[in-house]
Amino acid sequence: MAGGDVPRPGKPVRGSATGRPIMAALDLLGRRWTLRLLWELRDGPHGPRAVLARCDGLSSSVLYRRLRDLEEAGLVTREPEGSYTLTELGAELREAIAPLGSWSERWAKR
Repeated sequence: MAGGDVPRPGKPVRGSATGRPIMAALDLLGRRWTLRLLWELRDGPHGPRAVLARCDGLSSSVLYRRLRDLEEAGLVTREPEGSYTLTELGAELREAIAPLGSWSERWAKR
């Protein structure tokens, strides 16, 4: 996959010819499996097999494509032993979307 395929602020993305930062973030996070992978990495490093085991229906090719996207976006890094973990920026995103998890719990109770 070409490196230029990952949404970046300041570059045209889906929904924004100017690449406003929020639109670039929504484009990246709206890609299939992206949020799920970030969720699975929230508590620390995991190897690809462990992530695949937690994500029913995720193919290995899509897993590796999304992990490359997240690496290129600076949200995930690959450890020397092959596991993946959130970067500092990825951990900030985890904190930013944590309220969505709380909201979803309230929604589920209704």
